[in-house]
Amino acid sequence: MPQGKVASVPDDGLTTRQRRRQAVFAVHTGPGKGKSTAAFGMALRAWSAGWPIGVFQFVKSEKWRVGEEAALRKLGEVGPTTVDWHKMGEGWSWIQRAGTERDHAAEAAEGWAQIKRDLAAETYRFYVLDEFTYPMKWGWVDVADVIETLGNRTGTQHVVITGRDAHPDLIAAADLVTEMTKVKHPMDAGRKGQQGIEW
Repeated sequence: MPQGKVASVPDDGLTTRQRRRQAVFAVHTGPGKGKSTAAFGMALRAWSAGWPIGVFQFVKSEKWRVGEEAALRKLGEVGPTTVDWHKMGEGWSWIQRAGTERDHAAEAAEGWAQIKRDLAAETYRFYVLDEFTYPMKWGWVDVADVIETLGNRTGTQHVVITGRDAHPDLIAAADLVTEMTKVKHPMDAGRKGQQGIEW
């Protein structure tokens, strides 16, 4: 798609302007680094456009403070629009913790229920559902319900879902899918994540 030229124009009766203003459903998946980072980059553009933004994190701990959260919260304070940051439950990274008293499945389901309420109310114009592929993969949130809800959302609410192992049906339903592949990573050489790069 060189220089913004589309491969074909659909026979949908819409003008170029109308088609250009349709809401986008994006998925960032794959084993490589940068899925959330790319989504937060899109959120910066949404902020610049003056769109209310809702970020919903499903895996990272509520104690985990990522750089993008600090930056977007600060931008939400100065305007031109709001940025709300929601952490769904305690969170964890890559593994499900045994012996916890919290019901992570129930908390993920409630997080999705809140997103559905916000979509129905058109609370935000841009949604980041960060690490949301995992609750679907683990069976805590129904993939078909997500696809149906996002397919029927009203207005111009843009949604980006991040996380590895996106369900094939989710990929098929999305307008924009990017798969991050790992070519090389410092962890391969025994280096752990560092501030300013991973968070």
